[in-house]
Amino acid sequence: MNTFMANAQNVTHKWYVVDAEGKTLGRLATQVAVVLRGKHKPTYTPHVDCGDYVIVVNADKIELTGKKWNQKMYYSHSGYNGGLKETAAKDVMAKFPTRMVEKAIVGMLPHTTLGAQMAKKLFVYAGPEHKHIAQQPEKLEV
Repeated sequence: MNTFMANAQNVTHKWYVVDAEGKTLGRLATQVAVVLRGKHKPTYTPHVDCGDYVIVVNADKIELTGKKWNQKMYYSHSGYNGGLKETAAKDVMAKFPTRMVEKAIVGMLPHTTLGAQMAKKLFVYAGPEHKHIAQQPEKLEV
């Protein structure tokens, strides 16, 4: 018996839509990252992008537990001495409503060129509307 190895020719990609309203950020991100990687499929192959497309709607209604809205910090650095900036989660949500969900999910993907391909299959929208109706996405319960 031979071991099945997927390749780009025999992988099919499906489309899923996830409603993030009332969901906890980390728990949502782990399950979406599994679908993006393709680990939910029996034909998962580590060196092939066999994951599916995921659309996340209502990203602005995500939940954080405890005091994380004030205590969780996002960091960026300009590259210059003393150029470290920190922003609280509530400020990130106020200015960029989709960024927290994107960063949480992409951070759980491999940090390689294959991971970059997987990240391109993620679409995050702040409101309930998205522009991928033609792909007929299935609802994914998280």
